[in-house]
Amino acid sequence: MTDITPLSGDELNKLVDDFEASEHNRMAMNAVTAAGIDKVARNYDRARLMQRRFSTVVDNGTVTHQDRSGRCWLFSSLNVARFVAKQNMGLKEFEFSQNYAMYYDKLERVNYFLKDVAALVEAGEPADSRLMRHLLSDVMGDGGQWTMAMNVYKKYGAVPKDLFPETESSKNTGEMNVQLRRMLHTAVAHMYADPSAIDAIIADAVAAGHRILTIHLGEPPKSFDWEWTDKDGEFHRDGEITPVEFWKKYVGSADLESYVCLVDDPRQEHVKGKKIGIEHLGNVAGGDPTEYLNVPNQFMKDCVRQILQEQGIPVWFGADCHPMMDRENGAWATDLFEYGRVYGVDFDLDKEQRVRFGDSAMNHAMAFVGVDVDEDGHTTRRWRVENSWGDKIADKGYFTMSDDWFTEYVYEVAVPKALLPAEYLKALEEPATMLPARSARWPIRAERIAEARWASAARENADRRFRGCRPHRLSPAGPMTHVSPKKDPTRTLRPRWVFPISLSSSHVTPTHSTMQSPIPIFRPHPLR
Repeated sequence: MTDITPLSGDELNKLVDDFEASEHNRMAMNAVTAAGIDKVARNYDRARLMQRRFSTVVDNGTVTHQDRSGRCWLFSSLNVARFVAKQNMGLKEFEFSQNYAMYYDKLERVNYFLKDVAALVEAGEPADSRLMRHLLSDVMGDGGQWTMAMNVYKKYGAVPKDLFPETESSKNTGEMNVQLRRMLHTAVAHMYADPSAIDAIIADAVAAGHRILTIHLGEPPKSFDWEWTDKDGEFHRDGEITPVEFWKKYVGSADLESYVCLVDDPRQEHVKGKKIGIEHLGNVAGGDPTEYLNVPNQFMKDCVRQILQEQGIPVWFGADCHPMMDRENGAWATDLFEYGRVYGVDFDLDKEQRVRFGDSAMNHAMAFVGVDVDEDGHTTRRWRVENSWGDKIADKGYFTMSDDWFTEYVYEVAVPKALLPAEYLKALEEPATMLPARSARWPIRAERIAEARWASAARENADRRFRGCRPHRLSPAGPMTHVSPKKDPTRTLRPRWVFPISLSSSHVTPTHSTMQSPIPIFRPHPLR
């Protein structure tokens, strides 16, 4: 191994001297230590001149709130679906139960994970292999993808939120996920200990997962009586209906299940016009595989614009939501903050380099609900976004995105297959290029990393409590998760000094926390 040379005293002194020699550095330090980097780096001219008017707007009513969970992909997909349902029922406001969708997503994931791992165990996969360690650390997070959401709705349908409302654990999923993960880890250990009993182990673990989920989230309805009064005051009654019947009747006309996921993977080795998939990524066994058609970013823009203008319904998408985001005012633009000027650093990576070197990845799902198009009828200028972080921030929860930010940080959109040209339709029939789950450093794998980091810290706290130590202060931010619009996402897991008390002695020994800030690509929100 190559020796790593230490930072010498002379080098450190030179760094200090160079810093102090610059008046700019002193002024920047004074400003940032007092106000924080975002307030100092905010581009005043760009912020005040950013327009929030759009040539096409799709009104989807009151913004939803995913609270302390990583369910943005479910919220945003159900936000698309509720727009269709409201039109079909003549309602001004309506919301599907996100708790119902998460219940069956997690139950299916328990089964999917167990069957997936069982096959690896039977094939002789070592317990300490990179793949197995990845699967064990990544299991039972909240994040997901459009296709995974559609798999749930096709099999289980959906219900109105009033009939299966949020619970403490659906709004704050961290501890429930820790328990589910612990149960699955135990099952895998038993599989390795006795491979001949794998079928029985799976059956017991699925039953345990069902109990845990029902205890935390409640028992979902198998059928319900549906009646409502529309926006014109007219009363309607369906009578008894199942969740699948409800989905088909009020959302089925949009044929969302047949949508295609387009992605912009900018790395040169991943050819445009070809399908990409991730090994071991899925939720419903026997459902549609989680695959993506890699296309140019401009084609994604053209599809979204066409849907908004011609069909008038929201469009689901995934992005790296953190860079250049003004959360309170609800804005994204590539020049909204001038961090480089404050630090004297040239942040010059392009999109491909950001993905390749771990600086950017998809971590949040939302819905486009508006676009401003130039007079030529094609050139897009800005976008209106329905988020799921509540209505206390931005424009009552709606954000504005500049067109150049779309180019740099939007990675995925879900669109009707009918919008694809012949060559892309043909590509859908070809096998996908599968990327290894343990090494797929690209936008799609951002979904559960931050939540897994929080869960690991939560497990550490449980052990600390057992040993009589003061627990670390945690924020249960998960992948694609919103904690609070007032929280700084880069500070949720910051290391700090803690003082564990030994049970065998009266003295207190200071020990530095082992928790580290989340890596830049997967920073928790106030999403994640």
